[in-house]
Amino acid sequence: MQKTFTHTIPIAEEAQINDLIKLASRKLRVEPSEIKAVNVIKRSLDARKKPIKVNLKFLAYINEEPEKPVSPFPLQNVQNAKEVHIIGFGPAGMFAAIQLISLGLKPVIFERGKDVRARRRDLAKINKEQIVNPESNYCFGEGGAGTYSDGKLYTRSKKRGDVDAILQSLVEFGADPNIMVEAHPHIGTNKLPKIIVALREAIIQHGGEVHFEQKLTDITIKNNKVESIEINENKKVNVDHLILASGHSARDIFELLHKKGIEVEAKPFALGVRVEHPQKLIDQIQYHGKESGELLPPAAYRIVKQVDGKGVYSFCMCPGGIIAPCATSPAEVVTNGWSPSRRNNPFANSGIVVSIEKEDWKAYEKYGSLAALKFQSDVEKKAFQSVNKGSEGQLAPAQRLVDFVEGRDSKDLPKCSYQPGVVSARLDKILPAFVAKRLRQAFRLFGKSMKGYLSNDAIVVGVESRTSSPVSIPRDREQMHHIRISNLYPIGEGAGYAGGIVSAAIDGVKAARVIGEKS
Repeated sequence: MQKTFTHTIPIAEEAQINDLIKLASRKLRVEPSEIKAVNVIKRSLDARKKPIKVNLKFLAYINEEPEKPVSPFPLQNVQNAKEVHIIGFGPAGMFAAIQLISLGLKPVIFERGKDVRARRRDLAKINKEQIVNPESNYCFGEGGAGTYSDGKLYTRSKKRGDVDAILQSLVEFGADPNIMVEAHPHIGTNKLPKIIVALREAIIQHGGEVHFEQKLTDITIKNNKVESIEINENKKVNVDHLILASGHSARDIFELLHKKGIEVEAKPFALGVRVEHPQKLIDQIQYHGKESGELLPPAAYRIVKQVDGKGVYSFCMCPGGIIAPCATSPAEVVTNGWSPSRRNNPFANSGIVVSIEKEDWKAYEKYGSLAALKFQSDVEKKAFQSVNKGSEGQLAPAQRLVDFVEGRDSKDLPKCSYQPGVVSARLDKILPAFVAKRLRQAFRLFGKSMKGYLSNDAIVVGVESRTSSPVSIPRDREQMHHIRISNLYPIGEGAGYAGGIVSAAIDGVKAARVIGEKS
């Protein structure tokens, strides 16, 4: 028999729990001799009031031994198996491939970007030389956007089994087992690349193929099926099933589908800025005057407010993190954030974004299903033009937080983690007026909820625009193929069906299972 129980204690006392069987006996009213093992299965911090507590959930095995964990994706040799082609090697494409192999099918993956090692050199060029490689950057390359932008594993998925399968698989490929326990699991940008390399090597060792610097440039449809694809404008590949996992920033893919008459739809997204505070300030706000240390991790926050009936909220909050340049073309500025595994940088940053709905992109209606994409792109170009000269550069416009709220110039700027550099500029003149207005009002509300948050020691950097895809690719709910193209499976963030590493991976697994049932 297995039973769960919970235990909440001040965090300072957590280390004193040294006899889990005794604790389980008391909580479950079971004799200690009947309890064979006790495991922690969930841990979360409660810092809402003093003293700061830790919530623990345990699983006790009563009169039975724990079972050895079984791999959620048992791999087999698929060297000579039926091929399934995948565009994109982010979380959706990777886990689709792993699931296909476990089902006896051979994944053949085409990734437009480079492998993680080569990709790192291109990221250095963005940060140090402000040169953007359109095919190898923070969004494109092995592992997708998540590889070098934090490695958060948060998800809103209600299906715990699906989530646990993804987390367990990541542990098998080298992630810290604590991700199975922590309420807000996080791998860290410094550790995730090794895990992705291990995953890729497993795919290849079991007969799958992974091809880098191989970009989808055309697609041929016949009788409402994908007949073939073109790679790098010179290689034709015939396909039986095509999984499209191209990510939320693959604008050329959206434009290609639109051009070929394959239905896509404009989709609501979010737009705003990235805000950075000294980490010590966020610690003091969240930990009631205390700073992080041996017991307390660098503090995070999550905040949502309604302004004019629209949501304004924090996105991808990075304790001890760095603001990163995430443009995918030279003449645009896009920001995001990431944290190393230890979250030990002196700054805390978060996207603060406004919901962008259909009525907000009316001026772009002439672009049809690409209207939201064009709206998004124009804001990024305006951010670039505000502080960069010529056709290159990754300087970002910035203001002190209170100056932004009060609508005045910042005479100088505080230190900032954004490596290419920040330049004082009026972000309210760069962002759409309604976005700037809602952000201002929201920051005032944030300051009331989090005393000290509204500070001129904080800096606002623009723009945060790639929170999700501005385009969705409609598909059959059960069979997961495109509503008209029966062997095209749009998945993950780029298709509009996921919002992060775990949810994208789950979507990839589901698509692979559907294909497995048909094969």
